[in-house]
Amino acid sequence: MEIWWAFLLLGAVVGFVAGLLGVGGGAIMVPVLTTLFAMLNFLPGQILHMALGTSMASIILTSIASARSHQQHQAVLWPVVRLMSAGIVLGTFSATFIAARIPTLPLAIFFSVFMAYVAVQLLLNVKPKPSRQLPGAVGMTATGFGIGSISALVAIGGGSLTVPFLTWCNVRVQQAIGTSAAIGLPIALSGSIGYAVAGWHQVGLPPFSLGYIYLPAVLLISAVSFFTAPLGAQLAHRLPVATLKKIFALLLIGLSAKMLHTLFAG
Repeated sequence: MEIWWAFLLLGAVVGFVAGLLGVGGGAIMVPVLTTLFAMLNFLPGQILHMALGTSMASIILTSIASARSHQQHQAVLWPVVRLMSAGIVLGTFSATFIAARIPTLPLAIFFSVFMAYVAVQLLLNVKPKPSRQLPGAVGMTATGFGIGSISALVAIGGGSLTVPFLTWCNVRVQQAIGTSAAIGLPIALSGSIGYAVAGWHQVGLPPFSLGYIYLPAVLLISAVSFFTAPLGAQLAHRLPVATLKKIFALLLIGLSAKMLHTLFAG
């Protein structure tokens, strides 16, 4: 029962942070799910892939709730979402099959290195100098493909890449966060399908799994994150978030280190 309560608490934290910062859903979920799945005695070689797939599926409702709340503040640039979605869907779906074929050790190292990049970005409060306008349709599609591919490999909603890209293109930060939240939906949908298909014929998966997606965790996390994501999104339009970003960055570093210890201590 402690594990089920942990899934619910994880959903509460993930939803709030995702709504507040436009990043963080998978960044928190993957390390925590890795630890919880190890406690549930999942096969060691499948733990990280299950965490990635489950995290991606859990982002679906979170991104819907977060995007709806940001839309109420007129902070979602839907033309940008439409232009990037095709590339995002293709990149995310394709990269899930790459992730499924990468052994646990290099995949975990890639995840941790990427989270370190995100943490440094947040700690230093990096704000790319607005120096240009949004590219054309081809450029937006290509950017979406790149963001989707990396997002699938680390099971995030893409905010840690989308928000800096949009602010670099002179998009106001609140609109960048809101648009990133909406872009998280096609990432989550295509990534979930990809991880489900990639893990479909794997032997030894736990009961109630859909490929690399552990459905009980998805249901419990989503049931709570759907309600906490709007709370974070509302605060994103009221509070300066620089200090919260620094706290979140330190949390990312700690969670990634804990994940590596869980996977490789033995």
